[in-house]
Amino acid sequence: MNNTKVELMSPAGDWASLRTAVKYGADSVYFGVKDLNMRKEAGNFDLLELDKITEFLHKHGKKGYLAINTIVYDNELGKVEKILKKAKRVKIDAVILWDMGALNIARDLGLRVHLSTQASVSNFSAVRSYNALGVKRIVLARECGFEDIKNIITSIKKENIDCEIETFVHGAMCVSISGRCFLSLQSFSKSANRGECLQPCRRKYLITDMEEQGNEYILGEDYILSPRDLCAVSFIDRLIKIGISSFKIEGRMRNPEYVKETASTYRAAIDAVYENKFTAGLKKALREKLLSVYNKGFTDGFYWGIPDDTGAGPAQNKYEKIFLGEVANFYSRKKAAAINVMYRGIKIGDEIAIYGKSTPLSIAKVKELQVARKPVAFAEKGTQAGVKLPFKVRRKDKVFFYQEKRAVENEK
Repeated sequence: MNNTKVELMSPAGDWASLRTAVKYGADSVYFGVKDLNMRKEAGNFDLLELDKITEFLHKHGKKGYLAINTIVYDNELGKVEKILKKAKRVKIDAVILWDMGALNIARDLGLRVHLSTQASVSNFSAVRSYNALGVKRIVLARECGFEDIKNIITSIKKENIDCEIETFVHGAMCVSISGRCFLSLQSFSKSANRGECLQPCRRKYLITDMEEQGNEYILGEDYILSPRDLCAVSFIDRLIKIGISSFKIEGRMRNPEYVKETASTYRAAIDAVYENKFTAGLKKALREKLLSVYNKGFTDGFYWGIPDDTGAGPAQNKYEKIFLGEVANFYSRKKAAAINVMYRGIKIGDEIAIYGKSTPLSIAKVKELQVARKPVAFAEKGTQAGVKLPFKVRRKDKVFFYQEKRAVENEK
């Protein structure tokens, strides 16, 4: 096993997810600024926030990776240079890219470069060539199998090349090769290769046979070609053993609950491997935990061969959050929040989730409740409720009910 512990990298589409990733065990976070990244539909960050992001991550002993991994046109190279110069000034840990023009700029600036999976590197010869251009880490194509990855790492060590290997271990998989799909562009003029994919493959379609009248087919319940989500938690020990440097969780468009569960689950798995506690029972429990947040069913991806069952069922999520209200104030000495109840009522025993730009996702059960400074068992919609909390929150943080779906439905 590696002497250096493998890195766990979490996605962040906004501040709440970034803070949540740090709180729940990620070693590093990858994110994009508005424009020029493969998750343009995510919240993303303003270029002016780069210094604050880097400062926050470094303060907590974490690394930050900036993704600039779309295709880049001639008239955008100036914008790329502006972003990369800013990244250099704030001492970003690395930039994730694959366009050669962007790579040249990053290299000239002395930035550490990680090659995006968009480059579809799947063999050692390509690794050697990109490394000669200054690339220090390569995110392999998701189509690489376990033996492919093992052989590439073995060759890197044999030739003593200064290049790390990163692979995806969890999250959505594309129906095409590493995102090279034109369906979104064809249907909505939103290019997947420009970070704008609207995932039309995950919608419900009525297919009509134009040759034989009367033949019609409905494909899926809410999808046409949607593959299951990658989940490698049950064999993470085998991936650690072959020397992968970093495990990446997909999901910059997912919510903080997803970030919390995936980061904490893979953190527990990795730590258990290094402590020789990665038992069959733990594997099963961790996989079950991951099923509690948004997923399309799980697959091992290409690790053990071409997936023979890529068809996914409807999206599933054990828990559901429903908007409850907003934090009006927080009293540190009393460890209590004043919450404006805007939807339904809140009662003793409810489980609530709270997060905001400066607050990572935190979940608590309501044990004490007050209205107008008087203890109550239930606070109605339209009131301001006082709730004791075991963590700090801030004004304007959003508050949600966080319960199993069935429990929520029964109360509607």
